[in-house]
Formats: sequence, C-alpha cells, structure tokens
Amino acid sequence: MLDQLTAAPKVVGVKQTRRAVLTGAAVTVYVARDAEKRAVAPVLDACGQTGLLVTWTESMAELGRACGIAVGAASAAVVRA
Repeated sequence: MLDQLTAAPKVVGVKQTRRAVLTGAAVTVYVARDAEKRAVAPVLDACGQTGLLVTWTESMAELGRACGIAVGAASAAVVRA
C-alpha cells in the first residue's frame, strides 16, 4: 500500500497535502491514524470537498518512513508528475 510513496512524486505534510488536493494534483492521499484530528482536519475536509478517498496508515512514523523522511508525517499525497 505504501510502496507507491517511495517511487512516485509526492508531497508531505498537512499544508502541502491540502494544497495538492484542492488544486487537483493529488492522486492518492494518505493520513496517519495517530495524527491529531485537528491537525489533519483540513486535509480530510479538502478530500471531502473533492471526493478524493483517503487511505489510512497505522502511524505517523510508518508514513514518514514510507515518504523517506526521518520524522513522522501526519499526511502525504502522491501527485501527478
């Protein structure tokens, strides 16, 4: 499931993910289950507005590793190249 993040063009973080969703650049959105709800609410709202499905990951640490960063990530998105 997260293999797609390692090779694909992506954005990481709530602000960048939200922007990618609202501009139509996002193909797949990932949100960590253990992220603070108020932090990821803008991403979830944007996905709701655009009809883009959210793929949930178990933890921020897992999502961060899949994105190739040394810290956890609350959200990320695969974007069109």
